[in-house]
Amino acid sequence: MGATERGRDGTAPGLGRGTLLLMSVATGLSVAGNYFAQPLLDVIGRDLGLSASTAALVVTVAQTGYGLGLLLLVPLGDLVDRRRLAVGLCAATAVFLTVIASAPNGTLLLVGTALTGLASVAAQVVVPYAATLAAPAERGRTVGTVMTGLLLGILLARTAAGLLADLGGWRTVYWVNAVLMLLMAVALRLRLPVLPTPRGGRGYPALIGSTLRMFADEPVLRWRAALGALTFAPFSVLWTALVFLLSGPSYGWSEAAIGLLGLVGAAGSLAASTAGRLADRGLVQHVSGIGALLLLGSWGLLALAGGGGPWALAALLAGVIILDLAVQGVHISNQNLVYAVRPEARNRLNSAYMTSYFVGGAIGSALTSAVWGAAGWGGVCALGAALSAAGAVVWSAERLHHRRRSAPAAVPVVVPAPATEREAGHGAGRGAEARPGSR
Repeated sequence: MGATERGRDGTAPGLGRGTLLLMSVATGLSVAGNYFAQPLLDVIGRDLGLSASTAALVVTVAQTGYGLGLLLLVPLGDLVDRRRLAVGLCAATAVFLTVIASAPNGTLLLVGTALTGLASVAAQVVVPYAATLAAPAERGRTVGTVMTGLLLGILLARTAAGLLADLGGWRTVYWVNAVLMLLMAVALRLRLPVLPTPRGGRGYPALIGSTLRMFADEPVLRWRAALGALTFAPFSVLWTALVFLLSGPSYGWSEAAIGLLGLVGAAGSLAASTAGRLADRGLVQHVSGIGALLLLGSWGLLALAGGGGPWALAALLAGVIILDLAVQGVHISNQNLVYAVRPEARNRLNSAYMTSYFVGGAIGSALTSAVWGAAGWGGVCALGAALSAAGAVVWSAERLHHRRRSAPAAVPVVVPAPATEREAGHGAGRGAEARPGSR
């Protein structure tokens, strides 16, 4: 079986090519449920009789649930059977998606959305699971492959939502995803190899406390969490503002057309696997730096997209691809460095890192709504560029800090004493000169 064989492509024992593909699909489907509503808010609001502000809460509630799951559920992978945790969260996601699909009013819609967001962190349990199963020389490629599935789930969720809603209404989107998540739970139960259950007697409160303490104990986590937050924030700025831009007078696109733009963004997901392979070759810092600069440069192209027309659309498409490529390159590099800090605590490290990453995205979305109302697309691009520039500064500061810490200590130069002094101290100095490091 794929769960126990070594793949011909060098995949580690316990992680065959088919199992790796399954894990990638599972991560994508897990997170997709949090993004289906974005192009459908108007349709959902009309069907359930919700105001625009109440309908908009669907996105906020999904993000809040996901953030709580990152902090409270993902660390459990360092305490309990990881396969059982991943399977259980996938099954729970399927159940909560049915609550959304059958919701008769706004209250149950929001409850189902919050619970779906909470359980959808199965994706963030599967990623460190794959990193643990992978051979060390293949870890970057493995993480990159699984993260490609996750990014495709985020980006293509909008496309799938638009298409399925046109076919059978907005509820169809959630029914289909519920069935797929149930199938994923069964498939993961059958295919995932069993890993040893972590030991140590750590209770749940102590587990959460140790997750938070990692920010104080691990400098690599602090640097990369800050860089991750300042990378995902511009990503959220773009994808939040695109709905406003493309549905406005400059473009006038429908919800389905806006969802199709996710196909363009998906091209950037190819960077995840490539970034992972480069990390395996020891180029993780190069990928981070190039990604940070590309992210900043992408906003120059996106700034040209505000006026509509063929050239503006071309600039928009190019900017979206470059931005997504850059974000994934930096993100995969961050994860490779963070996972290497303490292999026995990968779930807690992932929880700490991804919580910071998510907070950056939430801040980016919140700032976008305010900036769009005050300054339009130009202000949004300035915001995205400023956040990206801050990320580039963090990367540069980390490199400078690392070089200073790793610089060899200066070797003191010993000037020989005059002959008379050497003779006077002959007896006392003989022992001192014999000690290592005394010269």
